[in-house]
Amino acid sequence: MINIFKISISDPEEGKSWQVEKEATPLIGTKIGEEFNGSLIGLEGYTLRVTGGSDEDGFPMRRGIGGSGRRKILMKKGPGYRPDEDGEKRRKSVRGETVSEEVVQVNTRITERESDAESVPELLGLDESEPQEDEEEAEEEESEEEEEPEEAEETEEPDEGEEKDPEEEKE
Repeated sequence: MINIFKISISDPEEGKSWQVEKEATPLIGTKIGEEFNGSLIGLEGYTLRVTGGSDEDGFPMRRGIGGSGRRKILMKKGPGYRPDEDGEKRRKSVRGETVSEEVVQVNTRITERESDAESVPELLGLDESEPQEDEEEAEEEESEEEEEPEEAEETEEPDEGEEKDPEEEKE
């Protein structure tokens, strides 16, 4: 069976992250905290560490839970649960720390890079020169905001203290 994972790659040095979908069958069996060669996912010259993941239903992987299956554990904090009050505990479902066929997203962090390694976007085939959609939408909103005040200036309305002229109302 071919396993296609959504792999989230974070780079603490650059402060950026990328998400790609790759066939990464060799990742099956790795545990949270283990390092692997980036060439498995197309990042030659990089070493990555598995930091977590989640399955198709959104249950997070949790370090310290053996195996790859789902378990219901009593939690007071950590991945998969944020308590509302101090000392609150809940029983929640989480997935074990081993990557398996059921996992659809694997989170990784770059731990080592060779000095002559290409940048991550170049290796993944992403183009950094294209502006992102969010930036384009923000520019469009700014231009619309600039036009609105101009329209408001053209329409003259009497101040609150002034009375309207009855002849103007008839027109």
